Amino acid sequence: MALDFTPYFKRYEAIMEKVEEAFGQIQSQTGDMVRCGKGCSDCCYALFDLTMVEAIYLSHHFRATFSGMKKSELMERADKADREVNRMKRQLFRATQEGVTTSEILRQVAETRMRCPLLGDDDLCELYEHRPLTCRSYGVPLAIGGEVRTCGKSGFQPGTPYPTIQIEKLQDSLMAISAELAKSINSRYVELGTMLLPPSMAIITEFDEEFLGVMDPGEKQPAPAGESLPMDCSGCDESQGSSACSSCKDNSFSITLGGPEQDEE
Repeated sequence: MALDFTPYFKRYEAIMEKVEEAFGQIQSQTGDMVRCGKGCSDCCYALFDLTMVEAIYLSHHFRATFSGMKKSELMERADKADREVNRMKRQLFRATQEGVTTSEILRQVAETRMRCPLLGDDDLCELYEHRPLTCRSYGVPLAIGGEVRTCGKSGFQPGTPYPTIQIEKLQDSLMAISAELAKSINSRYVELGTMLLPPSMAIITEFDEEFLGVMDPGEKQPAPAGESLPMDCSGCDESQGSSACSSCKDNSFSITLGGPEQDEE
């Protein structure tokens, strides 16, 4: 029997809607600072990872949308891109081992130009309606690692306060959904919910029972040491793990004015 991820996809899509609303709100407040438009593919060359729920969602819609030669062509592109991503990640890892600072690593990642395998020859996304949240939020100010970063093609000026999407809080929500998804399928991989995968790997991977390590009903997953919910609940009066706690996870990211000085990507 095929795994049914519908409940988690619906929660993910609810976050998508909120990101779209946030993007529209920032755009309406900042005039012509946001310069995204059809045919602009700057965000399609960014190096980033997906949480598990995002990766499974992208893979699901890729397989539902494409078949035959088109599917084979895109998977070949994705395989090539995935090898390049892994090469780049090895370089970045070596840099951390050599003492390169986190801010410098983030700068290198931001400057990395790697073509998304879903970017068509017409500079349009082949799977636009189901594109990841990173793609949906690119173009407006984003708070990442204590700094605010903006698209280099936008009109946002460094050092000027703008409405900002807090990526860490958004990521917390996605990690929480991914953790629940992993627990619901009784995966033998205790860290499955915390895994991050590049879009290229999501495209070439079939997230079936074997890949996800689904165990039989009688098997029990060992709990990792120090297990906790992957989100900050310090500002909430509800107890962690309660139904009320679960219901607010998808709404935990926010838009704030101001913040650290802006860095162009």
